Amino acid sequence: MYKQELLDCHSRIKPHIHRTAVLTSGILNEMSGAELYFKCENFQRMGAYKIRGATNAIMLLPENDRKKGVVTHSSGNFAQALSLAAKNLGIQAHIVMPSNAPKVKRDAVEYYGGNIVLCRPTIDARISMADKIIKETGATFIHPSNDLNVIIGQGTAAKELLEDYPDLNFLVAPVGGGGLIAGSALAAYHFGKSCKVYGGEPFEADDAFRSFYSGKIETNMTTNTIADGLKTVLGDKTFPIIRKYVSDIFRVSEKEIIDAMYLIWERLKIVVEPSSAVAFAAILKEKKHFNNQKVGILISGGNVDLKKLPF
Repeated sequence: MYKQELLDCHSRIKPHIHRTAVLTSGILNEMSGAELYFKCENFQRMGAYKIRGATNAIMLLPENDRKKGVVTHSSGNFAQALSLAAKNLGIQAHIVMPSNAPKVKRDAVEYYGGNIVLCRPTIDARISMADKIIKETGATFIHPSNDLNVIIGQGTAAKELLEDYPDLNFLVAPVGGGGLIAGSALAAYHFGKSCKVYGGEPFEADDAFRSFYSGKIETNMTTNTIADGLKTVLGDKTFPIIRKYVSDIFRVSEKEIIDAMYLIWERLKIVVEPSSAVAFAAILKEKKHFNNQKVGILISGGNVDLKKLPF
């Protein structure tokens, strides 16, 4: 399922994305008991993997729809991704952002040419404002994660990693709205060799973990996590893929996220945001699952406010 779509998507978006580096660390291998390969999407254009899905979704729009622009709601990285993708393809992007979105991400959206519309920091407020823009402009809504074309685009990061390291035993990705892990799971199924996929998620926003085990999409009463990119919930497109192709989801504490983030900064010498550290935190916590195995880790992004580091 979707193998050809992944192949076509990768060919389609290649001119608009970077093929990001894969880093390793002997010390982190020793600490985890596994052979780790960090796919550094923090080096991607606009600093996160989401440019992949945003570009694919726009490029697949009919020309008449594309001319009217696109709209999304996002706390940060997809807002930047859609803004840059739209700019690259010569159309307007309208971005609904919660009023509490990090300033560094709002500034980036403006730099990439996105038209920002602020709203109250609730899901209902985001949806309502996006609907208003659609009615006024005729723009096409593109969901940050729950869109098959976005999911396929996000899966190209794992596809690249498996092309470089085809014998990986596991892939681990952070879970927010589920676009990255769903796309990665499809890529692992089609391009890996019995490569299992696991998710990492904060205890403070563990809707995906609970959904995985209850069999229905769960929500969060609170999302008090430093991993601001993982506060969103699963959708009807991402959830079935995750249930079918993901082996398990591991939850981690805020301290475990911060500790993992610190280690990545210290040992790999790269800037990553808290959401990116969740997958590595899960590996450190659940060492028995990954012992002596080759493990790919999706570093999702590096858009962090350097004035508000947790260490």
